[in-house]
Amino acid sequence: MASGGGSPASFLWRLNRKRKIEMALPDFSMRQLLEAGVHFGHQTHRWNPKMAPYIYGDRNNIHILDLAQTVPLLHTALKKVSDTVARGGRVLFVGTKRQASDIIADAATRSAQYYVNARWLGGMMTNWKTISNSIQRLRKLDELLAGDAQGFTKKERLNLDREREKLNRALGGIKNMGSTPDLIFIIDTNKEAIAIQEAKRLGIPVVAVIDSNCDPDQIDFPIPGNDDASRAISLYCDLIAKAALDGIARQQGSLGVDLGAQEEAPAEPALEAAPVQEGEASA
Repeated sequence: MASGGGSPASFLWRLNRKRKIEMALPDFSMRQLLEAGVHFGHQTHRWNPKMAPYIYGDRNNIHILDLAQTVPLLHTALKKVSDTVARGGRVLFVGTKRQASDIIADAATRSAQYYVNARWLGGMMTNWKTISNSIQRLRKLDELLAGDAQGFTKKERLNLDREREKLNRALGGIKNMGSTPDLIFIIDTNKEAIAIQEAKRLGIPVVAVIDSNCDPDQIDFPIPGNDDASRAISLYCDLIAKAALDGIARQQGSLGVDLGAQEEAPAEPALEAAPVQEGEASA
């Protein structure tokens, strides 16, 4: 279940060696949601009528999402993430829009999970065998280009570098995932519709932020909120990442492992292949 930098056990060990921490399901407040602009939806004419139950009202032709519903639903989603990871499951963060890309990658990496933040490739889950072959190719290129990469001409090296860069942009966040994920967390369900379709086909639960223009029907664990403002996206991702870390801590605790007390990082088997202004409403 490791992401780019090793197993969850060794990841949490490094974290605990730096500072003594007690992991717990992350807490948040209504004030945090308000300050991040989570309540701002889209312009009223752009709404999806299926979102009516989650809408509090409108102001200046902007829908206002009902945070009284967001709070318990977000808590439920965080618990699902923690429970999934505590059972040894993998969480895939998906967010390819410009303002979400870097945030998604950072949150997944620091919680020892996985991510897709450039472009969702059709069949990324439903055709995992083909994706696995591409991941193997990426690993091979990493090996070939390690060090001085002697034996290649300058042109050959350049071509291999370009191929690796292209593959890494698409697959680097899932290179160490090993198999399809056990849970998917999505920012912008409209943009990531293909990912949701694939998850539904495979029976993989979906946690997703649903803005006023989204269809909530296909989402198992909806989080009503703004999916465009970077502050809101950062808040969601930070909470999901902390929930995943809580799951890792629970998993290790159930095994009787005191990670902070260990001198060496535990080994695991290798894997298989400021207040928001009214103008900051969703784009």
